[in-house]
Amino acid sequence: MNMDPFRTLVRTEGVRLYRDLPWRRTRDPYKVWLSEVMLQQTQVSRVETRWAEWLDAFPSVFALAEAGTAEVLAAWQGMGYNRRALALKAAAEEIVRGYDGVFPAGTKELIALPGIGPATAQGIRSFAFDLPGVYLETNVRTVLLHHLFPDVPGVPDRELVPLAEATCPAAPASCGAEADCFAGQKPGALMAADARSADPFAMPQDPDDTPRTWYYAMLDYGAYLKKTVPNPSRRAKAYTRQSRFEGSRRQKRAEIVRQLLDAQARGERASTASLHAALNDVERTAGRPPVEGELVESILTDLAREGFCRECEGAWVIV
Repeated sequence: MNMDPFRTLVRTEGVRLYRDLPWRRTRDPYKVWLSEVMLQQTQVSRVETRWAEWLDAFPSVFALAEAGTAEVLAAWQGMGYNRRALALKAAAEEIVRGYDGVFPAGTKELIALPGIGPATAQGIRSFAFDLPGVYLETNVRTVLLHHLFPDVPGVPDRELVPLAEATCPAAPASCGAEADCFAGQKPGALMAADARSADPFAMPQDPDDTPRTWYYAMLDYGAYLKKTVPNPSRRAKAYTRQSRFEGSRRQKRAEIVRQLLDAQARGERASTASLHAALNDVERTAGRPPVEGELVESILTDLAREGFCRECEGAWVIV
């Protein structure tokens, strides 16, 4: 299949629809990684604010690794999925311990870090290091499905992966993996860097067509398609509708974490009974029935096993 017309269309739309987002003005892998995690199921406008706030609190991977769990969880409140905050801290600790604070650029090494899956790993590789690979997230799926699988339901990722791989350009020959020659530049306005290719026989490459610019174009065009046509990503076999949060066990977990943080900030002890009572106050205000004590105990047990908190002399504290 000749993919040139598809690539030309996406690149053109990428220039037209380009979003000048703050994490696109950097190649710092720590900042790129943070944006990739925050953007999972969170609106871009909200991430813009919270990304900057997080970096004020934890400006580097070293600062995050050294921070206390309670401090990290408190900074994450309102973003959902508290496990992601714990994974961010655990991965930062591993990067500092195992890599002296220098982010690895290899897929295998990145995926081995806590909380980093294939899409997040390739996001870091593409946007921090300009390295090629398969970045299969929802907006990328949207573009591939809309143009290459029109009206086809249940398309599995195994059919999308080779297309994502085939359409992603190679790394720029004139830009090393850690170079900053494309940072913050809008597609269509990138300047060629000094010629210092690792391969003296490499074919000349369009400096506007790199993994970084390609996937920005896919993201922006995919976001546009979602607003203008019936969401193509729903035809992916990997698509799952997000479950309802209010009234769910996930909502009760989040509330218990928040209560633990509040109690710790006030210097108070949080017993199972006090957490149960506080949770029931929230449920009652929301018009929901009270929660059984067994459920509160089960949630606390899960949170302790996952490293959120521990029981100390009859009270629960953030680790």
